[in-house]
Amino acid sequence: MTSTRSLLLWVADSPASAAQGPTGDTTPAGPVLSVEGAGIQFGERSLWGDLSFGITPGEFVAVLGANGSGKTTLLKAILGQQPLSHGQIRFLGEPVHHGNRLIGYVPQQKLADAATPLRARDLVALGVDGHRWGIPLPSRSRRQKVDDILTDIGAMSYANAPLSILSGGEQQRLRVGQALAGDPRLVLCDEPLLSLDLSHQRSISELINNQRNARGFGVLFVTHDINPILGMVDRVLYLAGGQFRMGTPDEVFQTSVLTELYGSEVEVFRSNGRVIVVGATDADHHHHPTEGEP
Repeated sequence: MTSTRSLLLWVADSPASAAQGPTGDTTPAGPVLSVEGAGIQFGERSLWGDLSFGITPGEFVAVLGANGSGKTTLLKAILGQQPLSHGQIRFLGEPVHHGNRLIGYVPQQKLADAATPLRARDLVALGVDGHRWGIPLPSRSRRQKVDDILTDIGAMSYANAPLSILSGGEQQRLRVGQALAGDPRLVLCDEPLLSLDLSHQRSISELINNQRNARGFGVLFVTHDINPILGMVDRVLYLAGGQFRMGTPDEVFQTSVLTELYGSEVEVFRSNGRVIVVGATDADHHHHPTEGEP
């Protein structure tokens, strides 16, 4: 059984919560995130090395690659949860640290247990003050903050519904709201569309993109399938075999580029506005046809 206290503890230790980071008008003129010569090594295995890129305010960057290529590990490093073997990562001009509330986090979709004693608004409220110890006291400003977020994410109609009766897409919409509660400058999305049907994939992708455009935060979006977000993405970071390529979707999703990256023959096709990659290890992660889909 999931208790309210255990959920409070989870939020307090989650990537989107804990100690307050830089606030106000401290954002530097340069990138919101800067990764410089970063590498992570486990024993003799280099997950990736000499990784360098930046994300500017309002930019949408997708991260793709086969399982085990280090996509989630990159997010953990940005969150200060995974030390680098070399290089550095800076957020708003400062070295990254664990628990910066100006970095929002949207996890994979996971249905709430039937015994979870929370309403929809309670989940969003945990993003507002779940990092604080103790039971939060009722507050008009707190309720208004939660209501504003619920309105922004289109979830006010089920604000008071028990979390456990909501669909996976509705619950994921609330997790996006929770990530927005700290007014982030950067939002990290760790395969947030996994296990969602095509309709909910589209709605959650559009929600994140619309909020990105309205609020001006950067997005780093880990996914196995580029297609639901293809029209939203500014650049793609592709990880494979300890190497990486970065550029616009048209620059990265080319037969020659991915063949060089994987070190074996890979073919890239485009059909009905979708990208299909054939021949790479775990290549089917770029396109998951659904019954009835053209």
